Amino acid sequence: MNFNRRQVLWAGGGIGAAALLAACGGGNDAASSGSGGKPRKGGTLRIGALGRSSALTRDPHGNQGNESDYLIIALVYDTLTAPGLKDNAVGRLATSFKPSKDLKTWRFTVAKGATFHDGTPVTADDVVWSLRRLRNTPAGAARLPGIKADHITAEGKDTVVLVSDFANAELPMLTRLSTFIMKKNTPDKEIAKAPGTGPFKLDWYRGGNARLLRNDHWHGGTVHLDAIEVTMFESPQAMANAMMSGQIDVASNAGAVAARTADARKDITVIRRPNDMAMPIVMRTSDGPFADPKVREAMKLVVDRKVMVKQVLSGYGTVANDILGTGDPDYAKSIPQRHRDLAKAKKLLKEAGFDFSKTYELVTTEDISGLAESATLFASQAREAGIKVKVVKQESGTFYQKTWLKGDFYTNYWGTNDSVVFFASKTMTTGAGQNEADWSDKGFDAAYHKVIATAEPKARAAALRDLQQIEYDRSGYLLWGMADGIDLAAPKVRGLPKLPGYGRVQLENVWLAQ
Repeated sequence: MNFNRRQVLWAGGGIGAAALLAACGGGNDAASSGSGGKPRKGGTLRIGALGRSSALTRDPHGNQGNESDYLIIALVYDTLTAPGLKDNAVGRLATSFKPSKDLKTWRFTVAKGATFHDGTPVTADDVVWSLRRLRNTPAGAARLPGIKADHITAEGKDTVVLVSDFANAELPMLTRLSTFIMKKNTPDKEIAKAPGTGPFKLDWYRGGNARLLRNDHWHGGTVHLDAIEVTMFESPQAMANAMMSGQIDVASNAGAVAARTADARKDITVIRRPNDMAMPIVMRTSDGPFADPKVREAMKLVVDRKVMVKQVLSGYGTVANDILGTGDPDYAKSIPQRHRDLAKAKKLLKEAGFDFSKTYELVTTEDISGLAESATLFASQAREAGIKVKVVKQESGTFYQKTWLKGDFYTNYWGTNDSVVFFASKTMTTGAGQNEADWSDKGFDAAYHKVIATAEPKARAAALRDLQQIEYDRSGYLLWGMADGIDLAAPKVRGLPKLPGYGRVQLENVWLAQ
């Protein structure tokens, strides 16, 4: 049974929410591609993923700048919950999660029979240690908002108790992304080799490339593949070329250009995931040239969203409206779509005393297909309003060290877009660990806390609309469009997940036809 937060909490707040693993997780509960026929056991899946040697990471609780590293980590380690097909959070390593009546205390039950890859049983103490370690990382506050490390405790061998500083009906959803569980007291120097609990176990890892073997004792059910070989590519073009020549079976997040080429070939399947990736332009709000809300609004009026989607994404995407979380069932479609208006933009800039004589650097990377292109096209559109923008490309490691969370004006990307609250908690509330625009807005903070403390569906939807209106009006995000997630796959590959974000890297249900 999947966990539907609204139904459970509206029914009485303290009712237990069972999420049986036989019907949950990104792989089992997710729509999948090419699923016709009976799954066959065996074979090795060769999958390509983007990454750069300068941004390699082996720490499950670190910032995974590489798609390749995140894919490997997500297959070796389990999170407590995962995205579901119908619900924002279903069980993964946790089989149930039960709130207290005041929505401040949550109890997560560890899956029965869950073991680490070395055969050691997973206990609540292992989960507590892992979550505390996560909470104490630089980004931990964003990943577990409102929960102090010492408010994560064990209750017996299989129950983990999380106590929040405030009512939070959304906590199971917030544990989806990076609550990877390791063995208690694993030394930092051994993290790279720490056994996980996931459907695959690490055979070897070399410079972003890895071979993973099936975990026959995975608590979540049957895993079909014998092995997965992950190859890291430093450019979408190189990965697409490898796919076209048959060197790999799947090109993960290949991008629109590769999709357009592959569409003409019968030997390659193009898999599209709507609302998969946001590529916002971020404007620092606390100081600098974009501190004035009028300037930020003007920048949002400068962009031609339809042209951006057509040219940057080759049409493999949709126009967005400066609100992150476009796949949320309660996404506020009633808020009028913002359109290009150069006259109004110029008027707002003059009122704000904007300095048209200066050249403003827009920092970007080539981490994903289309990101640098979006910056270049935006700079061209901004010139039509008299705004001088110079695009500066940084390599991934430099960007995350020097620009991310610090810069005045830069692009970034996010691949989890099914929840407005997810972004609010991680990137927009005052003091959030990944507050990219350094935004602090009392009205937004109050709206956020009202949303997460509200269980009744209609009242929550109304509160969420208010929160989105504030984000639309005043935030530092210019979100011009949403990119479809695009995988390229050989015809023999079956059962690839279609869910975006974390759901798309759960490959336990993939199998190879003969």
